[in-house]
Amino acid sequence: MQMRAPLQIQSIIKAMTDVVLPAIDPDNKLAQEQARLVLGSLALIAKQLPLQYRYDCDELARLEAFCQSLQSLAQGGTETTGALAALALELREAGVQSASPEEIEQRVRNLRQLSGAVITAVYVDGSSAARKDVRAAVLAMSKEQVLRDRSWVLSQGWEGDPKSIPPIEQLLGIAADVPASV
Repeated sequence: MQMRAPLQIQSIIKAMTDVVLPAIDPDNKLAQEQARLVLGSLALIAKQLPLQYRYDCDELARLEAFCQSLQSLAQGGTETTGALAALALELREAGVQSASPEEIEQRVRNLRQLSGAVITAVYVDGSSAARKDVRAAVLAMSKEQVLRDRSWVLSQGWEGDPKSIPPIEQLLGIAADVPASV
Protein backbone atom coordinates (compact mmCIF):
# COMPACT_ATOMS: atom_id res chain seq x y z
CA MET A 1 0.00 0.00 0.00
CA GLN A 2 1.25 3.47 -0.89
CA MET A 3 1.38 5.87 2.05
CA ARG A 4 2.16 9.13 0.23
CA ALA A 5 -0.89 11.15 -0.81
CA PRO A 6 0.28 11.90 -4.39
CA LEU A 7 0.66 8.18 -5.10
CA GLN A 8 -2.64 7.39 -3.43
CA ILE A 9 -4.38 10.00 -5.56
CA GLN A 10 -2.84 8.58 -8.74
CA SER A 11 -4.02 5.09 -7.71
CA ILE A 12 -7.55 6.39 -7.13
CA ILE A 13 -7.56 8.15 -10.50
CA LYS A 14 -6.42 4.94 -12.20
CA ALA A 15 -9.08 2.87 -10.44
CA MET A 16 -11.77 5.41 -11.31
CA THR A 17 -10.63 5.56 -14.95
CA ASP A 18 -10.00 1.85 -15.54
CA VAL A 19 -12.68 0.23 -13.38
CA VAL A 20 -15.38 2.52 -12.02
CA LEU A 21 -16.09 4.83 -14.99
CA PRO A 22 -16.40 1.96 -17.52
CA ALA A 23 -18.79 0.17 -15.14
CA ILE A 24 -21.20 3.12 -14.95
CA ASP A 25 -24.22 2.74 -17.20
CA PRO A 26 -23.58 4.96 -20.26
CA ASP A 27 -27.26 5.96 -20.20
CA ASN A 28 -26.88 7.34 -16.68
CA LYS A 29 -25.61 10.77 -17.74
CA LEU A 30 -25.65 12.18 -14.22
CA ALA A 31 -23.49 9.36 -12.85
CA GLN A 32 -21.12 9.68 -15.82
CA GLU A 33 -20.86 13.43 -15.26
CA GLN A 34 -20.24 13.05 -11.52
CA ALA A 35 -17.57 10.39 -12.05
CA ARG A 36 -15.76 12.70 -14.48
CA LEU A 37 -16.11 15.55 -11.97
CA VAL A 38 -14.50 13.34 -9.31
CA LEU A 39 -11.66 12.52 -11.72
CA GLY A 40 -11.15 16.18 -12.56
CA SER A 41 -11.14 17.15 -8.90
CA LEU A 42 -8.62 14.44 -8.06
CA ALA A 43 -6.39 15.55 -10.94
CA LEU A 44 -6.53 19.15 -9.68
CA ILE A 45 -5.69 18.04 -6.12
CA ALA A 46 -2.78 15.96 -7.43
CA LYS A 47 -1.45 19.01 -9.26
CA GLN A 48 -1.93 21.37 -6.32
CA LEU A 49 -0.71 19.15 -3.49
CA PRO A 50 3.02 19.67 -4.10
CA LEU A 51 2.46 23.43 -4.31
CA GLN A 52 0.08 23.86 -1.36
CA TYR A 53 2.69 24.74 1.27
CA ARG A 54 4.36 27.30 -1.00
CA TYR A 55 0.98 28.75 -1.91
CA ASP A 56 0.09 29.13 1.77
CA CYS A 57 3.50 30.62 2.64
CA ASP A 58 3.16 33.10 -0.22
CA GLU A 59 -0.30 34.11 0.98
CA LEU A 60 0.94 34.46 4.55
CA ALA A 61 3.88 36.66 3.55
CA ARG A 62 1.67 38.95 1.48
CA LEU A 63 -0.98 39.01 4.21
CA GLU A 64 1.62 39.93 6.84
CA ALA A 65 2.84 42.78 4.63
CA PHE A 66 -0.76 43.92 4.13
CA CYS A 67 -1.39 43.82 7.89
CA GLN A 68 1.75 45.85 8.53
CA SER A 69 0.51 48.46 6.07
CA LEU A 70 -2.86 48.45 7.83
CA GLN A 71 -1.06 49.30 11.07
CA SER A 72 0.23 52.52 9.52
CA LEU A 73 -2.93 53.37 7.56
CA ALA A 74 -5.72 52.56 10.01
CA GLN A 75 -6.49 55.43 12.32
CA GLY A 76 -9.60 55.89 14.35
CA GLY A 77 -11.21 55.69 17.75
CA THR A 78 -11.43 52.93 20.32
CA GLU A 79 -12.76 50.31 17.86
CA THR A 80 -9.82 50.82 15.52
CA THR A 81 -7.30 51.02 18.35
CA GLY A 82 -8.55 47.75 19.85
CA ALA A 83 -8.55 45.95 16.49
CA LEU A 84 -5.04 47.21 15.75
CA ALA A 85 -3.80 45.98 19.14
CA ALA A 86 -5.14 42.48 18.46
CA LEU A 87 -3.56 42.53 15.01
CA ALA A 88 -0.21 43.68 16.40
CA LEU A 89 -0.23 40.85 18.94
CA GLU A 90 -0.90 38.27 16.21
CA LEU A 91 1.82 39.71 13.99
CA ARG A 92 4.36 39.44 16.83
CA GLU A 93 3.35 35.83 17.52
CA ALA A 94 3.25 34.91 13.82
CA GLY A 95 6.86 35.92 13.28
CA VAL A 96 8.22 32.47 14.20
CA GLN A 97 10.02 30.73 11.33
CA SER A 98 9.81 27.07 10.21
CA ALA A 99 6.13 26.67 10.99
CA SER A 100 4.25 23.53 10.04
CA PRO A 101 1.76 23.61 7.15
CA GLU A 102 -1.09 23.58 9.67
CA GLU A 103 0.39 26.53 11.57
CA ILE A 104 0.83 28.50 8.36
CA GLU A 105 -2.79 27.83 7.41
CA GLN A 106 -3.97 28.88 10.87
CA ARG A 107 -1.91 32.08 10.73
CA VAL A 108 -3.48 32.93 7.39
CA ARG A 109 -6.94 32.45 8.87
CA ASN A 110 -6.05 34.51 11.95
CA LEU A 111 -4.62 37.39 9.93
CA ARG A 112 -7.60 37.39 7.58
CA GLN A 113 -9.97 37.61 10.54
CA LEU A 114 -7.97 40.26 12.40
CA SER A 115 -7.32 42.41 9.32
CA GLY A 116 -11.03 42.22 8.58
CA ALA A 117 -11.73 43.46 12.10
CA VAL A 118 -9.37 46.40 11.57
CA ILE A 119 -11.03 47.27 8.27
CA THR A 120 -14.47 47.11 9.87
CA ALA A 121 -13.30 49.23 12.80
CA VAL A 122 -11.89 51.90 10.50
CA TYR A 123 -15.31 52.13 8.87
CA VAL A 124 -16.92 52.44 12.30
CA ASP A 125 -14.75 55.15 13.84
CA GLY A 126 -11.98 56.06 11.42
CA SER A 127 -11.51 59.23 9.48
CA SER A 128 -12.54 59.48 5.85
CA ALA A 129 -8.86 59.71 4.89
CA ALA A 130 -8.10 56.50 6.79
CA ARG A 131 -11.04 54.77 5.12
CA LYS A 132 -9.79 55.86 1.71
CA ASP A 133 -6.24 54.64 2.42
CA VAL A 134 -7.44 51.32 3.87
CA ARG A 135 -9.76 50.80 0.91
CA ALA A 136 -6.87 51.32 -1.53
CA ALA A 137 -4.69 48.86 0.41
CA VAL A 138 -7.49 46.26 0.48
CA LEU A 139 -8.05 46.56 -3.25
CA ALA A 140 -4.33 46.23 -4.02
CA MET A 141 -3.95 43.19 -1.77
CA SER A 142 -7.14 41.61 -3.12
CA LYS A 143 -5.98 42.06 -6.71
CA GLU A 144 -2.84 40.05 -5.97
CA GLN A 145 -4.71 37.30 -4.11
CA VAL A 146 -7.44 36.99 -6.73
CA LEU A 147 -4.79 36.58 -9.44
CA ARG A 148 -3.21 33.74 -7.45
CA ASP A 149 -6.61 32.17 -6.76
CA ARG A 150 -7.52 32.27 -10.45
CA SER A 151 -4.17 30.78 -11.39
CA TRP A 152 -4.57 28.11 -8.69
CA VAL A 153 -7.72 26.75 -10.37
CA LEU A 154 -6.78 27.59 -13.95
CA SER A 155 -6.94 23.96 -15.06
CA GLN A 156 -10.65 23.85 -14.19
CA GLY A 157 -11.34 25.83 -17.36
CA TRP A 158 -13.25 28.80 -15.94
CA GLU A 159 -11.10 31.48 -17.56
CA GLY A 160 -12.24 32.97 -20.86
CA ASP A 161 -8.62 33.77 -21.73
CA PRO A 162 -6.45 31.33 -19.76
CA LYS A 163 -3.25 32.60 -21.40
CA SER A 164 -3.80 35.94 -19.67
CA ILE A 165 -3.30 34.29 -16.26
CA PRO A 166 0.31 33.49 -15.30
CA PRO A 167 1.02 29.93 -14.12
CA ILE A 168 0.84 29.54 -10.35
CA GLU A 169 4.47 28.42 -10.27
CA GLN A 170 5.48 31.77 -11.76
CA LEU A 171 3.39 33.72 -9.23
CA LEU A 172 4.93 31.72 -6.38
CA GLY A 173 8.44 32.29 -7.74
CA ILE A 174 9.10 28.61 -8.40
CA ALA A 175 11.64 28.02 -11.16
CA ALA A 176 10.46 25.69 -13.91
CA ASP A 177 13.36 23.28 -13.40
CA VAL A 178 12.97 23.04 -9.60
CA PRO A 179 10.50 20.48 -8.22
CA ALA A 180 7.65 22.23 -6.35
CA SER A 181 7.96 19.90 -3.38
CA VAL A 182 11.51 21.05 -2.60
